Amino acid sequence: MKFYGKGIPNINADDLTGKLIVIEGADGSGRSTQIRLLTDFLEGRGFGTVNVGLKRSNLVSAELEQAMQGNVLSQVTLSLFYATDFMDQLENNIIPALRAGFIVLADRYIYTLMARDILRGSDPGWLQTIYSLALVPDAVFYLNVSPSFLIERTFQKKDSLDYWESGMDVRMSRDIFDSFIKYQRRMKAEFQKMKEMYRFEVINGNRSAKAIAMDLQKKVELILNI
Repeated sequence: MKFYGKGIPNINADDLTGKLIVIEGADGSGRSTQIRLLTDFLEGRGFGTVNVGLKRSNLVSAELEQAMQGNVLSQVTLSLFYATDFMDQLENNIIPALRAGFIVLADRYIYTLMARDILRGSDPGWLQTIYSLALVPDAVFYLNVSPSFLIERTFQKKDSLDYWESGMDVRMSRDIFDSFIKYQRRMKAEFQKMKEMYRFEVINGNRSAKAIAMDLQKKVELILNI
């Protein structure tokens, strides 16, 4: 494995014998379902797996969740909160698991964090410097789902749209539905820009969960030579 930049001091990437597989996509794209199905698939074949994702750090996840409830965080504060959450998981969850030979399945990674921040005016170069400590995944699968599908799937799980996932803080529209559509379209555009640089594989996410799962399983089998 290798890091995007200087990496974490005293960590030799060559010692990390596991695999890091990332599933990216918006809320409602089916990421969590695919992570669960992929976990079952891999563990059923004898592979040890570890799941990670946004806002799961033991260090700051609870504080981050609480701070976001008021919808008043500044862009820089929100960005650094998420960066801290990621770095803590990288050092204490991802790297130890990879060193032990596990397959780490990431429910989103630095790409969502960077896309969000760029939309809110952060400098891409500054973000690349912050996340130069991140490991380069063995594969990144981006679930490409149309915004109309995202809304439908979101309401199947809960009765309202999320303030932040709708980009209400960006003030593209006062109507949360209109804002959600505009924000998700801009997020898709940012991911499209990142596609070549970070070697994403785009997956058609407008299909059934079973069809997507079978697609992902075949691709992961190739990565693991099984």
